[in-house]
Amino acid sequence: MRVAVIENMKSTPLGSLGAALAEANAEIEHFHPWIDGKLPTGIADHDALVVLGGEQNAIDDANYPYLPALAQLMRDFTEADKAVLGICLGAQILARAYGAQNHLNAGLEFGWHSVAKSEDGQADPLLSGLTDDFMTFQWHSDTFTLPQGATRVAVSELTQNQAFRIGRAAYGAQFHFEASASVIDSWKGEFAESIEQMEPGWHERYPALASAHAAASDATGLAIGRNWVRMIRAEVRSQRKLAVAGV
Repeated sequence: MRVAVIENMKSTPLGSLGAALAEANAEIEHFHPWIDGKLPTGIADHDALVVLGGEQNAIDDANYPYLPALAQLMRDFTEADKAVLGICLGAQILARAYGAQNHLNAGLEFGWHSVAKSEDGQADPLLSGLTDDFMTFQWHSDTFTLPQGATRVAVSELTQNQAFRIGRAAYGAQFHFEASASVIDSWKGEFAESIEQMEPGWHERYPALASAHAAASDATGLAIGRNWVRMIRAEVRSQRKLAVAGV
């Protein structure tokens, strides 16, 4: 199982998603286009694509000229029926790839919050095994309209499009389900000044917040990660069957 992971800034570890990929013995190739502009040259070398979050917005082509090519890459993987996962900024770029509008500074969501399955999300495989309302971590102020033809699978009180699916296994998740307790603890230290500006007093409240929500959020993240990895396995098996059959 070969997975391309696109990082859009420093300090964006795979967290719970990485744990699920490790369980599946996935071979991960990391790309850092915000540094060197390099992306996978096509879709043939990887079975799946992950696009992580970042401090930029999804339409900041002037400062990050690789963004249009990344949006097209996500669409190419999706159209080839390969598993795609966009998280936070990655979800916004996937939405852009399918003609949605990106709304900047639409409303801040930060910290542990509850997200709800939509009606369609009740039966969606990405959220299988989760309760109707589940705990996860948020860090965004931008959002997007639902792409035409996409299925909304999760919502929150502030952000209508928390997660969506296009086709079989291309997903955008606005929330940071990958952000395990250890990841959040590292962000707390590295981005302390930015966090204090967004949420004054959050650091003082952090021990109580983590005690109340981190375990449930970690369970959410690992469940979603495993669910998505199963979709890659299905794709890999399908390709192997075709190869054996000589198709």
